[in-house]
Parts: sequence; C-alpha cells; structure tokens
Amino acid sequence: MQPPTQHIEGQKRRAAEAALRQVRSGMVLGLGTGSTVAHLLDHLGSALAARTLTDIVGVATSLQTERRAKELGIPLVGLAERERIDLTIDGADEISDALDLIKGGGGALLREKMVAQASDRVLIIADAKKRVARLGSTFALPIEVVRWGWEAHVRFLAEWGGRAALRTHADGAPATTDNGLYVLDCRFSEGIEDAPALEDALAHRAGVVETGLFLGLAHEALVATDHGVDVLLRPL
Repeated sequence: MQPPTQHIEGQKRRAAEAALRQVRSGMVLGLGTGSTVAHLLDHLGSALAARTLTDIVGVATSLQTERRAKELGIPLVGLAERERIDLTIDGADEISDALDLIKGGGGALLREKMVAQASDRVLIIADAKKRVARLGSTFALPIEVVRWGWEAHVRFLAEWGGRAALRTHADGAPATTDNGLYVLDCRFSEGIEDAPALEDALAHRAGVVETGLFLGLAHEALVATDHGVDVLLRPL
C-alpha cells in the first residue's frame, strides 16, 4: 500500500494529466497556484519542450507559480496584456456538488479570482478528498484583508458563526500575501450555511479585499479518485 502522501499525490498527478488534454496550441492559459497545479506545470513544461504544444502563454496567479513557470520555460504575460484568457486551470481546497469552491489555502485567492473572472473557462483539478457536501465543512475560509484594524473582522465573522484567526508563520509572525496583505482563516463548525449571503456581506465590508469563496466561477472539475478521474460540470 502506498503511503498516504504518495497516494494523494498520485491522484493530483492524474487530475493534472487529464487537464492537460484540454489544452490546445495557441491558448492563453491562466495558471493557478498550489500542489495540484504544480503537477500541471511540470506536464505543460514537458509538452512545450517536446513541441507537442506550441504558442502557449500563461498568466500566473502567484509569484510561486511565476517562478516555477519560468524555470520550466513556460512563457508568461501579465493579466492586462491579453483581453481574455481561454482557459484557467487551478486547484481548490473544497468543491461542492454545485461546483462552488473554497480556495486560497496558498494565499493567492485575490489573483486567482481576478484571473478566473477574466477567463472563458475555468477548469478545477483536485484529489478526491476535496469534495464536500457543504463549503466550510473541512477547510477554513481564507479572507484577504488590509492590515489596519484586521481584528474588527474577527468580531464581525463571529456574528456569522465563524471563528477567524490571523494566518501566521511557524514563528508567530503574520503571513502576508503576494499583495502584502493579511489573511484570516475562518472556520465554521457545521460548514457555511449560506455562502452567497456571507460572500455578499464580506464584499460590502470595508477592509476586506477578497474572500476564498469562488461561487459560480468554475465550469468543470476533474477530481481524481483511486479508480479514475470524475468529471463534474456546473449544474445548468
């Protein structure tokens, strides 16, 4: 039997391989962030080197992805340099049956959402444990906030039944995003009861820059299991 980590990494790799089959030469690709996307970048870099794919340019959603793409020889452009993105491939921390997501475990939620909103299609790749019946059931909701007065959001989220904590490094220092902002990780004991209402409330709250709720943005998800890759489509 494979160790648990190798088992999950195998699922992530299969999801990435399936996603690459949807990439066509000449595409503008949104390149997500995270451990599953890392496998995609490896496969994409190999395909470009072998010239089985050509004329691809990527839009990176984080400095981490940007660095890795450059190492692999994947050409990059900025978000403002292309009118539209053909396809964005990204991971997720949770995926509901309606194809709503929680993202931002890697701290790239703002740039990930900007790229997703600029894309004709958003394809999510993940391992099987990311599927949930209700968002917030297994993973904390990341919320990117300005540094000043961040504690006030903790009290606000408590009114919604959430327990928010400032994301920190191992030494206790606050973690910051690529945008120089803080992240609150908010847990809900029974999941998020009304994700659209919470998203709307946070969108109207000064000091909150973005949330990890990705509602109605994903078109398709490829979820790898021990028996293959399940294809999930956004309900009509």
